[in-house]
Amino acid sequence: MTRSVSAKPIRSSKDCAGLLRAMGGDTRLRILRSLFNREKCVTEIAHELALSQPHISHHLQILRNAGLVEGRRDGQRICYRLFSEIGEGLTNHEKKEIDFGCCRISFR
Repeated sequence: MTRSVSAKPIRSSKDCAGLLRAMGGDTRLRILRSLFNREKCVTEIAHELALSQPHISHHLQILRNAGLVEGRRDGQRICYRLFSEIGEGLTNHEKKEIDFGCCRISFR
């Protein structure tokens, strides 16, 4: 079963280009793919991707500024998940897609 979930509505190609720029890069795509499964804290993502915590935090900030992920503080840790409109209702068994209106990104 394929489920396509829409992110914030895109009004212009300039908006879409900004989101694609934010996702542009192996690390940020790997982070997004990881967060499709569940919310994770920065240290957990860093361990999973075998990258340093500051490196992951930098890329998460870019994704957060673009409105793709959201974070919440859990004591001294910050945990991230896909922005609720993106991640809502997905399961591990489904094909995961983000529909921006002007284009669609599919994760395998």
